[in-house]
Amino acid sequence: MFDQVEAFCRPASVPEALRLLQRGKGQARIVAGGTDVVIAGGGSIRVLIDITRAGLNYIRRRPAGLAIGSTTTLSELEDSDVVRKAAGGILVRAAAACGSVANRNLATVGGNLANGSPAADMATPLLVLDAQTVVAGRFGRRRLPLAEYLAGATENRWGKSILVELIVPAPPGGKRCGWSFQKLGRTAADISIVNVAAGLQIDAKSRVKWARLALGAAAPTAIRVPSCEQRMVGRILDAGLIAEVAEEVSRAAQPVSDVRASADYRRQMSLVLAARALKECAAQAGVAI
Repeated sequence: MFDQVEAFCRPASVPEALRLLQRGKGQARIVAGGTDVVIAGGGSIRVLIDITRAGLNYIRRRPAGLAIGSTTTLSELEDSDVVRKAAGGILVRAAAACGSVANRNLATVGGNLANGSPAADMATPLLVLDAQTVVAGRFGRRRLPLAEYLAGATENRWGKSILVELIVPAPPGGKRCGWSFQKLGRTAADISIVNVAAGLQIDAKSRVKWARLALGAAAPTAIRVPSCEQRMVGRILDAGLIAEVAEEVSRAAQPVSDVRASADYRRQMSLVLAARALKECAAQAGVAI
């Protein structure tokens, strides 16, 4: 599969990795777990740059949330007590849904996002958590909202840069909050046909204080759905509102047909998974629907 590869490098730092990437003149590829690179193939790749020893494997508490290094594996996220305690464990649930155990032992959170796939399972929960990315390149390091990074990854805008860290702000506090991650795949180990992440909080009168909702594998990239979020705020959380919001999600979807599912099926399943996610959030917040 990689018969044309001429060099395999394992830099000990991000600056060293960036130097190797620049010298590759477009024919070098950053790898960590390598699971996506193997699937994509590598006819034009001449240099593989393994960044697993570049100091990017960590999960750190910060006063304002979490910092997650890009080469942290999905199994490490899944096993982290720190991550499990954040936002009802939504990131742990998403990580546990990313393929087989063997895959999760290799695949990294950065790799899941950097390939630009709209079906990336970690993208939607990170979007509803307002995550930011830290990208290193010739310009130094800079922060980007995750949505901006995902759009650039889809367009292959970060070919000379390295995703080094995810910053996950502490979710809104208070009582009566709920979080949900829902995924539909052909099998438990397959990538998403559709996935949805949601979070919300309700007040003492069962009105929605805030809501967040993201949709994956049903648009060119994973997206937040602000029209649905705004529609919910200030209204009583009940079956009617959930049905209304789910219909709005299906209208916001821009799916394509491929070997896994038709566009029509993805649109309908976006509606179904959005309703399931909101019902689970409601149950966690203490509202029976």
